[in-house]
Amino acid sequence: MGVTGARPGRTAIPPDPASADGTAAPAVVVAVDGGGSKTDAIALSLDGRVVARRRGGGSSPHFDGLASSVETIDALIGEVSGGAPVAQANLYLSGLDLDRELDEFRAELAGRRWAGPSTVVANDLFALLRAGTDEPDAVVVVCGTGVNAAGVRADGRVVRFPSLGAISGDWGGGSGLGAEALWHAARDADGRGPATWLTGAILELLQLDSVQELIEQLHFGQRQESSLAVLAPLVFEAARRGDAVGASLVARQAEEIVAFARACLVRLELLDRPVPIVLGGGILAARDPLLLEPIERGLTGIAPLATLAIVEQPPIVGAALLALASAGAGEEALARARTALAG
Repeated sequence: MGVTGARPGRTAIPPDPASADGTAAPAVVVAVDGGGSKTDAIALSLDGRVVARRRGGGSSPHFDGLASSVETIDALIGEVSGGAPVAQANLYLSGLDLDRELDEFRAELAGRRWAGPSTVVANDLFALLRAGTDEPDAVVVVCGTGVNAAGVRADGRVVRFPSLGAISGDWGGGSGLGAEALWHAARDADGRGPATWLTGAILELLQLDSVQELIEQLHFGQRQESSLAVLAPLVFEAARRGDAVGASLVARQAEEIVAFARACLVRLELLDRPVPIVLGGGILAARDPLLLEPIERGLTGIAPLATLAIVEQPPIVGAALLALASAGAGEEALARARTALAG
């Protein structure tokens, strides 16, 4: 796919260490998918068989810091590889959106036994994309805690976004929708805005007596703003109840997802191609028709040949397939891994 982080050539496979019975330990391919709350790691044989899988805590450099992220990943790779030589390592992490961030992360890998010139470091969007399709021209949009997108083209062109929140033009996701729900509830409570079902629903969910109480908890650091993501499902419930505020927020979220996909297609000159648009993240995986139907209408209007697909497999599946491909695995090995990981 020409995913960022790949460099020409492959890591030289060191001599296989001898196992307890004197036989050589075979080399493995390792893939990692890391986010803010969890990190999945998997080791596979070069013929596509799963050797080991592990899950650890978060490893997003954005939330956990660069050194902590690498330490978490290093420990997990040590567990899944079991001391075997690592022929190829592919790391896909949230919070790596800028070239500077990618370069700094690669530099932090120096000296790790499993890292080398061919080690791939990229945003976790590319693992999600590969989990959803193996087409060379494709777009992925994620709407979970936040929103982001990427696009790839067969000739190696890649589209990415900074994904730094409001300062880079982003809107929505669970955190964004939750924050907007509170914004409208605050204006309902003090009379500046229209009444909304969300106000009472928020207080009931959080077991609070007033919106003012929630505002003060956030202001004084007793509650983190990131915790507002728990309010996102209320927005969809409000829309289903006919609440005008909830309906407007869901409509805007759909418009934002269409805008991400459109930007990728336009920048890659793929508007007139039968391109798969892969959708992922908790908000989209919920398959709420109030969100999906306007997305489909919007994309049909600008890219009638495009197809929508919601990712069924976790991103670590895509990461594993990309790692095997980076190691030079053939179709038989990829098919074997795909079957094993689907279980």
